[in-house]
Order: sequence, then C-alpha cells, then structure tokens
Amino acid sequence: MEPYELAIKIIRILDKKKLEDLEIIEVKDLTTLTDYFVIAICSNTRQTKAMAEELEYLLKEEEIVAWQAEGYSTAQWILLDYLGVIVHILYKEDAQFYGLHRLWQDGKKIEIKSVIA
Repeated sequence: MEPYELAIKIIRILDKKKLEDLEIIEVKDLTTLTDYFVIAICSNTRQTKAMAEELEYLLKEEEIVAWQAEGYSTAQWILLDYLGVIVHILYKEDAQFYGLHRLWQDGKKIEIKSVIA
C-alpha cells in the first residue's frame, strides 16, 4: 500500500472515533523520516492509548504492522511508525506543549473532509 493510501485509511479509522482534532501533513519534501504525518488529538490518556491500540489492531487485521511503536507507557504521546506514515496520537495538553502543527507548518496539509467522505 502506498503511503498516501495508508494515511487516508488511518484517518478514516480515527475519524470514526470522533477525536478532537485530526490532521494529515505531507512532509516528504521536508524530511527523509517519512512521507506523511497523521496527527490525532485525544481528550485524555485513556483515549490516547485506546485509539492507538485499536488502530494497531485494525491495521494488523489487514496485515499492516507498525515497524515501531513508542509511548504506550505514559500514553501522553504515542507514535506508530508505518515507515511511509508516522502516526502521532497525543493527549491534548502534550499536543499544545509540543506544537507539532507549528513544527511542520511548512508541510502540505491534506484536506480531511475531502478524504473522509
């Protein structure tokens, strides 16, 4: 699966959970780490952990497995690395503190409404 298609699949899964904020940022021209960041903001750490676990479970059912996962111990910022797509699932206070939106503001934001419909 191409990174863009995976990012869309991930957004569609997370959108069903009615999170506070979802975003896809294309960063392939800015970094060699990945092509896309998916950022999801949760209202509490229980939700952060539950969203990450469910996302991993649903993708694993389709034989899409994270290359690396970090942050489950505190559940404040969970990172799931699918190589072409890195998913950041953050507790809202940590999202405000770290400001990933600001750090990657030069990236191309993908319009969520156009890909969820």
